[in-house]
Amino acid sequence: MENKTAGKINKFVRPYQICTNCVMDTTDSKIVFNEKGVCDFCVDYYENIKPNWKTGEAGMEELRAVSAKIKEAGKGQKYDCIIGMSGGVDSSYLCYVAKEIMGLNPLIYVVDTGWNLNVAVENIERIVKALDLDMYTEVVDWREMKDLQLAFFKSQVPYQDLPQDHAIFAGLYNYAVKNHIKYVLTGANNATECIRPPIEWVYQNDLTMIKDIQRRFGTMKLKNFPTCSLLKNRLYYAYFRGMKRVAPLNMITYDKDEAQKFLKEQYGWEAYENKHYENVFTRFYEGYYLPHKFGYDKRRCYFSNMILTGQMTRDEALAELEKPAYDEQQMQEDKEYIAKKLGISTEEFDQIIEGENKTYKDYKNSFWMIELGTIVLRKLGVENKKYR
Repeated sequence: MENKTAGKINKFVRPYQICTNCVMDTTDSKIVFNEKGVCDFCVDYYENIKPNWKTGEAGMEELRAVSAKIKEAGKGQKYDCIIGMSGGVDSSYLCYVAKEIMGLNPLIYVVDTGWNLNVAVENIERIVKALDLDMYTEVVDWREMKDLQLAFFKSQVPYQDLPQDHAIFAGLYNYAVKNHIKYVLTGANNATECIRPPIEWVYQNDLTMIKDIQRRFGTMKLKNFPTCSLLKNRLYYAYFRGMKRVAPLNMITYDKDEAQKFLKEQYGWEAYENKHYENVFTRFYEGYYLPHKFGYDKRRCYFSNMILTGQMTRDEALAELEKPAYDEQQMQEDKEYIAKKLGISTEEFDQIIEGENKTYKDYKNSFWMIELGTIVLRKLGVENKKYR
């Protein structure tokens, strides 16, 4: 039963195997298992992430120290930090932590890529209003966004959410630097993200590849679309402009279910069916495109995170994986909606999806630079999650 989701690409390359501790499996072609059948993601968590993860009083002490630094750096400015908000549980709870626990005055930064569901918009409005926060909304040029996303589909790569992710990432950091906001607070956290999806599933923010795909399959130049290379972000912004990235949720005891209950009771926040399903495009991409075309089910990463942090049992995760990622009728409606919004027929969309699978290796990319940077950051202790 467990091997029914083995990936299209990998099932003829190596025998199917699933981790005996979490639910990561050989749909990640580079996964490695030890003699007990435990995957390298789990080993990395127990050896590198968990020992360096401070919560409880130690975490609160670190949080107080970070809060003091942020307040000092923001003296005389209207905002002492900035938070990119999607309306999901992580970013919503982060807003509460920043304002009510850390005592900060963050600017809430929202990017409208044209795909957010009403529930996400309403969640953002509820949190911002209840916490009396200021919000800035960046509306991405739809003509360029649409053209780039269609170009990505035509490129046949797995990473269809990269145009949205890059617009949000680049827009946030560009805005912060332009407006002299030194601290970016991120909802990234070990509790739900200690296992990063393999790079063959979800590639990095590689501006070189984005530009090459747009050049090959797009119909216009990206004049207004926000861009920021990882080199610019990690080197120029960090070391020459003093930009600092802080993850407060790693300094508290963060339980996703408890956070959702709290947000719902306090602010009327509404939960989504799955992580990142606040966005119709992402819902379709994660729930249908990735598993159907490539055999990748990102729920394996989400559930494995929760297994490692004690928020879910392995049996519960396996039972959930037996269920469809989302409703078949909803999927068909989403497919038709996305095709229409991208300016193509559903039939043409299906033909594109059934095309020959490609990866970042088929296009110009900066993978070597990203890989080198990741190695350096891990050695410096800035990053402790495993990438591959």
